[in-house]
Parts: sequence; structure tokens; C-alpha cells
Amino acid sequence: MKARRVCYWCVVLLLLLPVRCFAASQPADSVALWEGEKMRHGDQVLLYAFRPEKPNGISVIVCPGGSYHWLDRDVEGFQVGEWLSENGITAFVLLYRTAGYAEVAVPVRLFFRGRRHPDMIMDAQRALQYVWEHAAEYSIDRGRIGMMGFSAGGHLVMSAACFNESDFLQLAGIQTEADLRPAFVVPVYPVVTMDPPYVHRRSRRGLLGDNRTGNKTMRDSLSLEKHIPDNCPPVFLVNCVDDPVVQYQNSVLLDSALTQKGIPHTYIQYEAGGHGFGASDVKGSPECREWRKEFLRWLKSLYPSSL
Repeated sequence: MKARRVCYWCVVLLLLLPVRCFAASQPADSVALWEGEKMRHGDQVLLYAFRPEKPNGISVIVCPGGSYHWLDRDVEGFQVGEWLSENGITAFVLLYRTAGYAEVAVPVRLFFRGRRHPDMIMDAQRALQYVWEHAAEYSIDRGRIGMMGFSAGGHLVMSAACFNESDFLQLAGIQTEADLRPAFVVPVYPVVTMDPPYVHRRSRRGLLGDNRTGNKTMRDSLSLEKHIPDNCPPVFLVNCVDDPVVQYQNSVLLDSALTQKGIPHTYIQYEAGGHGFGASDVKGSPECREWRKEFLRWLKSLYPSSL
């Protein structure tokens, strides 16, 4: 009987693995963000750089999605980095800490801390610190470091924007003069709220941990529509009404909150395209794949002399 149980869970976990993750290619230019530091709660965090032939001074830190349990390194990571670099933008794909595949099926974090908030936002701020401190090496303007995220990664980049005045790096004993406020943020079909009726439960569980999903204070503190700061950077927001994974109302909530605060932003809502199309030329719909062109137009409106 025990052997049968083990085989059953192996099948479940294999089915949960994103197929494309095995096909992902990666650039050689990478850095371990916490190398030399005493880091608990997870594996090494990597930042992959995609350098354009003629950098225009703009950079984007890319955060793939994966429900805060895994990362879609390919479609929402490396393909995005390649596309950005082809347009003169220096891209950095961040492989931040997540709860892990096994935790989808087995609630081990009821007994062990595992990887959970604030690990992810620490990784995002560490990436901002690294890019800011090494801007000259990459021909980057320190004032033009943006962030782009997909699904749960969209929640992470908006968290970096919303909590830009909170220095989570201090939790690791790091003091920095780097600006931890992104110059702009691009959440694509993002997770936004931690509350019903629109919460994406798997992302909430991945972020908070199994023993904190019912904690109202924690849920409120990470429902981003409730925490738009006055100094929130410009936002380019995209999603599809037919999204079968993250309910489209997440983006509606964010759009409303940004509007109420008077934050400059663009919200494009497509009717069809679903979820997880990233920078793919085949996933989603012809309609939603236009988001990349729209983003470049929007970015040119922010930095006319660069694009």
C-alpha cells in the first residue's frame, strides 16, 4: 500500500509540472544574487542578463509566473528577455524563490516554514539593488530600471512598486543606497488580491504558506489594490477577459485603485487570449499578442529619446 501511495503522488507531481519548463534555454550571463550571504529558506536565486547589441539605457527585471509555486522560465522568462533585448532594452530574468512543486499537492508548510513571503519580495529588491549598483557595466540609466511580471510574477512586481519604501533587504542584514522603487512596472494578467471572490487561491497559498492563508491581516497586507502608494511608478497593465486561471477582475481592481490614486497608467483589456501567453508568438490569441507592440509604444511615451 505504501508503494502505491508513493507512485500516486509521483504521477500527480509530474502532471503538475509545466511541460515547457524542460525546454527552456538560458543565457550564459548570470549571477547568483545571494552569493556570499547567509540565506535561509531556499535555493540560490539567479538573475540572467540579456544584453542588446545597442543598449538604449532602459532595463527591465522580468519575473515569470507560476502561482508562487514554480516559474515558467521559458515563455514568461527567457523568451521575454530575448524579445526585450531585441528592442534595445537590457533585460534581467529573475528566478526568485517559490514554494516548490511538491507543496502544490502536499501541505508540508503546515509543519515547516519553507519558502514564503517575504522571501519573494526580498529577491525582487535584491535584483533591483544589483542592477542599480551595476548599471554602468550594462550601459543602463539608473533612473530607467523597470520591472515586468506575469501572473504571480505580476503580483511580485506590483508589490515592489507598492512597498518601495519598505526595505526588506534589512531582514538579511543588507544596507544599500540603491533606489528600490522601480521606474515603471508592467503586470501582465497579474494576481492582485488575496481576498474572495477574485483571489487566485494557489498563488495565495504559495505566497503566504499553508498555515497563513486564513490570516486576515496577512491577506489584507498583500492585497495590492489596498496599498497603492502616492509615489507608485507608472503602470502598464494587460489581461484578458477569458482568463481561465486568474480572474480578470484582479486587473479591474488594480486599474480602479490606480485611477483613484491618480497614478499614471495604461490598462489594456483584451477579450480573448487566456493566460500564460507571455512573449510567445503562438500562445494566446492574435489580439492579445499585440500587447508587446502596445508596451513598446507606451515605453516610448515615457522615454521618447531612447526608443
